[in-house]
Amino acid sequence: MAALTRYFRTVDLAEDAYQDACIRAVKSWPKNGVPKDPIAWLILVGRNAGIDALRRRETERTVIEEGGTEVDLGDVEADYAEAIDMSDYRDDVLRLLFMCCHDELSVQDQLALALKVVVGFSVEEIARAFLVKPKSMEQRITRAKKKAAVVVAALETPSPQERAKRLNAVLVMLYLLFNEGYSSHGGVDHIRHALCQEAIRLTRLLLQLFPAQPEVMGLLALCLLHDARRSARQDATQTLVPLDEQDRRLWDRSAIAEGQVLIEKALRRGRPGAFQIQAAIAAVHCDAPSAEETDWSEIERLYRALEQMQPSPVATLNRLVAVSQVSGAAEALKGMEAIAADLQNYLYFHSTRGALCADLGDETAAREAYERALMLGPSDAERDYIRSRLSSLKK
Repeated sequence: MAALTRYFRTVDLAEDAYQDACIRAVKSWPKNGVPKDPIAWLILVGRNAGIDALRRRETERTVIEEGGTEVDLGDVEADYAEAIDMSDYRDDVLRLLFMCCHDELSVQDQLALALKVVVGFSVEEIARAFLVKPKSMEQRITRAKKKAAVVVAALETPSPQERAKRLNAVLVMLYLLFNEGYSSHGGVDHIRHALCQEAIRLTRLLLQLFPAQPEVMGLLALCLLHDARRSARQDATQTLVPLDEQDRRLWDRSAIAEGQVLIEKALRRGRPGAFQIQAAIAAVHCDAPSAEETDWSEIERLYRALEQMQPSPVATLNRLVAVSQVSGAAEALKGMEAIAADLQNYLYFHSTRGALCADLGDETAAREAYERALMLGPSDAERDYIRSRLSSLKK
């Protein structure tokens, strides 16, 4: 998709050409065998399919004059790897990521477009994740494609300032992609492992292309450290398991080690950023042999640094969770008063408040907070967990 989008300068034609190439592969590969380089085969076959489509529209001259040449599809045994420079392919993927991060698109539209074009989700899957009707999501994606199409050509020779701006947007998009997998907003599955892995794969790709950027290292470290806990986040019945109750023997220690090395390397560059700080917080959790041995004072300090760098009521809420561990639930609840107005529609504000009120024995306030959280569209797994907290309260 990335290579075809660069070639045809339009996502719609690239999608049609890619689908045509896949259909031809289904027909050809069982008879002739899988090519030595399947990706390159699909790119070249898709390119010719797109050219054929342009010919039917009598507009192929524009593409061919831009440097395109047809490839003979008769020799399926040819070494297509020689025809496609994989370093260019990597650049194409990055170009596609940047295209989805058009600065005129809302964050939600950027994420929806990325899920469709980069990750390959169906419109129905994306609509379910955003809790909207498929027709509405299809219209949103169509509008986003039209706005983003102009970026493809503009990415050829970006200035350093433009590249830096786009890189930040791409990092945010990848973070949102990972979060959608880590805590899905819709559907039955609360954790979508395949989406987490795709976000990690794309962040690794970004790090190859921008190896000196500490925030790219920080994001990759953050994703690895969070994803390392995935096997312990739900039990055999898919019930959510809070961090302090997880079986840490199930955590992926190799992923944790890689994440810790990355964040240490990033911080040594002396340019701390929001993703690096969040990764450092995740590393503190992963360092603790048990929940009781977690260094909550260090976590509170790091969240204070995050608030100074990137102020937000959500960062404050997370710091107050650490405050509850250091100074008690009452102190944390007092701090939550200042952000209550900003987070009235934030599910985790109310679930956190419910837990703190329950710790203090104020079960009436805890029940009100949990019931408010249930009204804010939790996933099935989150809903079951909140209901279990409610059932633990006295009648």
